[in-house]
Amino acid sequence: MTQLQERTGVATFKGNPLTLIGPELKAGDKAPDFSLNKSLVESVSLSDYAGKVKLISVVPSIDTGVCDAQTRRFNEAAAALGDNVVVLTVSADLPFAQARWCGAAGVDKVVMLSDYKNNSFGEAYGVLIKEFALDMRSIFVIDGDNTLRYVEYLPEMTEHPNYEQAIEAAKALV
Repeated sequence: MTQLQERTGVATFKGNPLTLIGPELKAGDKAPDFSLNKSLVESVSLSDYAGKVKLISVVPSIDTGVCDAQTRRFNEAAAALGDNVVVLTVSADLPFAQARWCGAAGVDKVVMLSDYKNNSFGEAYGVLIKEFALDMRSIFVIDGDNTLRYVEYLPEMTEHPNYEQAIEAAKALV
Protein backbone atom coordinates (compact mmCIF):
# COMPACT_ATOMS: atom_id res chain seq x y z
CA MET A 1 0.00 0.00 0.00
CA THR A 2 1.38 3.40 -0.92
CA GLN A 3 1.82 6.12 1.66
CA LEU A 4 -0.53 9.03 0.98
CA GLN A 5 0.81 12.55 1.11
CA GLU A 6 -0.15 14.49 4.25
CA ARG A 7 -0.30 18.28 4.13
CA THR A 8 -0.26 20.03 7.50
CA GLY A 9 -0.79 23.74 8.08
CA VAL A 10 -2.75 24.38 4.87
CA ALA A 11 -6.18 24.32 6.53
CA THR A 12 -7.76 25.05 9.88
CA PHE A 13 -10.97 24.52 11.80
CA LYS A 14 -11.74 27.57 13.95
CA GLY A 15 -8.03 28.40 13.84
CA ASN A 16 -6.84 24.92 14.82
CA PRO A 17 -4.53 23.27 12.25
CA LEU A 18 -5.77 20.31 10.23
CA THR A 19 -3.93 17.65 8.25
CA LEU A 20 -5.19 17.07 4.72
CA ILE A 21 -4.47 13.74 3.05
CA GLY A 22 -3.76 13.60 -0.67
CA PRO A 23 -2.24 15.83 -3.33
CA GLU A 24 -2.86 19.52 -3.84
CA LEU A 25 -4.44 19.65 -7.28
CA LYS A 26 -4.12 22.66 -9.57
CA ALA A 27 -5.95 24.00 -12.62
CA GLY A 28 -4.59 22.18 -15.66
CA ASP A 29 -4.21 18.82 -13.84
CA LYS A 30 -6.16 15.80 -15.05
CA ALA A 31 -9.08 15.22 -12.69
CA PRO A 32 -8.60 12.04 -10.65
CA ASP A 33 -11.27 9.40 -11.03
CA PHE A 34 -13.50 8.75 -8.03
CA SER A 35 -16.09 6.36 -6.70
CA LEU A 36 -18.87 8.02 -4.71
CA ASN A 37 -22.23 6.76 -3.50
CA LYS A 38 -25.58 8.12 -4.72
CA SER A 39 -27.27 5.68 -2.35
CA LEU A 40 -26.13 2.86 -0.10
CA VAL A 41 -25.93 0.54 -3.12
CA GLU A 42 -25.47 2.81 -6.18
CA SER A 43 -22.07 4.33 -6.86
CA VAL A 44 -20.87 6.68 -9.58
CA SER A 45 -17.50 7.67 -10.99
CA LEU A 46 -16.10 10.53 -13.03
CA SER A 47 -16.93 8.66 -16.25
CA ASP A 48 -20.66 8.77 -15.39
CA TYR A 49 -20.48 12.50 -16.20
CA ALA A 50 -18.39 12.15 -19.38
CA GLY A 51 -18.52 15.12 -21.72
CA LYS A 52 -20.20 17.38 -19.16
CA VAL A 53 -18.72 20.27 -17.23
CA LYS A 54 -18.62 19.26 -13.58
CA LEU A 55 -18.82 21.79 -10.74
CA ILE A 56 -17.94 19.82 -7.61
CA SER A 57 -18.83 21.48 -4.33
CA VAL A 58 -17.22 19.69 -1.38
CA VAL A 59 -18.66 20.20 2.10
CA PRO A 60 -17.62 18.64 5.43
CA SER A 61 -21.19 17.90 6.63
CA ILE A 62 -24.48 18.93 5.07
CA ASP A 63 -26.08 19.55 8.48
CA THR A 64 -23.95 22.60 9.30
CA GLY A 65 -24.67 26.24 8.52
CA VAL A 66 -21.99 26.99 5.93
CA CYS A 67 -22.44 23.62 4.19
CA ASP A 68 -26.20 24.19 4.06
CA ALA A 69 -25.74 27.68 2.58
CA GLN A 70 -23.11 26.48 0.09
CA THR A 71 -25.30 23.66 -1.19
CA ARG A 72 -28.35 25.91 -1.47
CA ARG A 73 -26.31 28.53 -3.38
CA PHE A 74 -25.05 26.02 -5.94
CA ASN A 75 -28.55 24.49 -6.22
CA GLU A 76 -29.83 27.96 -7.23
CA ALA A 77 -27.02 28.35 -9.76
CA ALA A 78 -27.46 24.87 -11.25
CA ALA A 79 -30.62 25.69 -13.23
CA ALA A 80 -29.00 28.68 -14.92
CA LEU A 81 -25.89 26.72 -15.89
CA GLY A 82 -27.73 24.58 -18.45
CA ASP A 83 -27.85 20.90 -19.33
CA ASN A 84 -24.14 20.60 -20.17
CA VAL A 85 -23.15 21.35 -16.55
CA VAL A 86 -23.70 19.00 -13.63
CA VAL A 87 -23.35 20.31 -10.08
CA LEU A 88 -22.17 17.65 -7.65
CA THR A 89 -22.09 18.12 -3.89
CA VAL A 90 -19.73 15.75 -2.10
CA SER A 91 -19.64 15.07 1.64
CA ALA A 92 -18.91 12.15 3.94
CA ASP A 93 -22.52 12.17 5.15
CA LEU A 94 -24.46 8.95 4.62
CA PRO A 95 -26.56 8.98 1.43
CA PHE A 96 -29.85 8.75 3.35
CA ALA A 97 -28.85 11.76 5.50
CA GLN A 98 -28.10 13.69 2.29
CA ALA A 99 -31.48 12.68 0.83
CA ARG A 100 -33.29 13.69 4.04
CA TRP A 101 -31.57 17.09 4.03
CA CYS A 102 -32.36 17.68 0.33
CA GLY A 103 -36.03 16.83 0.88
CA ALA A 104 -36.30 19.18 3.86
CA ALA A 105 -34.38 21.97 2.09
CA GLY A 106 -36.12 21.63 -1.29
CA VAL A 107 -32.75 21.10 -2.98
CA ASP A 108 -33.29 19.21 -6.23
CA LYS A 109 -30.84 20.49 -8.84
CA VAL A 110 -27.52 19.32 -7.40
CA VAL A 111 -26.48 15.67 -7.32
CA MET A 112 -25.60 14.66 -3.77
CA LEU A 113 -22.74 12.15 -3.54
CA SER A 114 -21.27 10.49 -0.47
CA ASP A 115 -17.61 9.76 0.27
CA TYR A 116 -18.55 7.77 3.41
CA LYS A 117 -17.36 4.29 2.42
CA ASN A 118 -13.62 4.74 1.98
CA ASN A 119 -12.93 8.46 1.59
CA SER A 120 -11.43 7.77 -1.85
CA PHE A 121 -12.61 11.09 -3.26
CA GLY A 122 -11.07 12.95 -0.31
CA GLU A 123 -7.76 11.17 -0.79
CA ALA A 124 -7.67 11.62 -4.58
CA TYR A 125 -8.58 15.32 -4.44
CA GLY A 126 -6.44 16.15 -1.39
CA VAL A 127 -9.34 17.14 0.86
CA LEU A 128 -9.59 14.27 3.36
CA ILE A 129 -9.23 15.69 6.88
CA LYS A 130 -7.15 13.20 8.86
CA GLU A 131 -8.46 14.39 12.23
CA PHE A 132 -12.18 14.09 11.37
CA ALA A 133 -12.44 11.65 8.41
CA LEU A 134 -14.48 14.36 6.64
CA ASP A 135 -13.74 16.19 3.39
CA MET A 136 -12.48 19.78 3.59
CA ARG A 137 -14.55 22.52 2.01
CA SER A 138 -13.37 23.04 -1.57
CA ILE A 139 -14.55 23.63 -5.13
CA PHE A 140 -13.45 21.94 -8.35
CA VAL A 141 -14.59 22.79 -11.88
CA ILE A 142 -13.75 20.11 -14.43
CA ASP A 143 -14.20 20.48 -18.19
CA GLY A 144 -15.76 17.90 -20.53
CA ASP A 145 -12.33 16.32 -21.10
CA ASN A 146 -11.81 15.85 -17.33
CA THR A 147 -9.21 18.58 -16.91
CA LEU A 148 -9.40 20.71 -13.78
CA ARG A 149 -10.10 24.31 -14.81
CA TYR A 150 -10.80 25.86 -11.38
CA VAL A 151 -9.66 24.75 -7.93
CA GLU A 152 -10.39 26.40 -4.59
CA TYR A 153 -9.18 24.86 -1.34
CA LEU A 154 -10.59 26.80 1.60
CA PRO A 155 -7.94 27.61 4.22
CA GLU A 156 -10.54 27.70 7.05
CA MET A 157 -13.30 25.08 7.25
CA THR A 158 -15.91 27.57 8.46
CA GLU A 159 -15.44 30.05 5.56
CA HIS A 160 -17.55 30.27 2.40
CA PRO A 161 -16.03 29.58 -1.01
CA ASN A 162 -15.96 32.18 -3.77
CA TYR A 163 -19.32 31.25 -5.30
CA GLU A 164 -19.18 33.72 -8.18
CA GLN A 165 -15.71 32.69 -9.36
CA ALA A 166 -16.68 29.00 -9.35
CA ILE A 167 -19.95 29.66 -11.21
CA GLU A 168 -18.17 31.88 -13.75
CA ALA A 169 -15.51 29.19 -14.27
CA ALA A 170 -18.23 26.65 -15.08
CA LYS A 171 -20.10 29.10 -17.36
CA ALA A 172 -16.91 29.81 -19.32
CA LEU A 173 -16.68 26.13 -20.29
CA VAL A 174 -20.10 25.85 -21.96
